[in-house]
Amino acid sequence: MEEEELFDLIIPPGVPRTIIRDIATNFDVEIVNRREPLYFANMEGDERDLLAFRGTKDEIVRVEAYMFEELKKFIN
Repeated sequence: MEEEELFDLIIPPGVPRTIIRDIATNFDVEIVNRREPLYFANMEGDERDLLAFRGTKDEIVRVEAYMFEELKKFIN
C-alpha cells in the first residue's frame, strides 16, 4: 500500500492559540516543527523553528481556508 504524500502549512507567527487548537482538534492534521531559513532585512541566513500543520493536500487546503477565515474574524 502506497502512503499518501503529506504537506506542511506554516502557521504564521501571531496566529492565536485558540485558532491553532481548533484546527488541531477539528481537522485531520498534526502540529510539527519546521526549521525555516529567513530571507528578509538583516536576518538573511538565520533559521527559525516555526510551527506547521501537516496533513494530506486536501486537508491542508481546507485548513488554510479555515485559518485565514478565522484570522479575518479575529482581526475585525
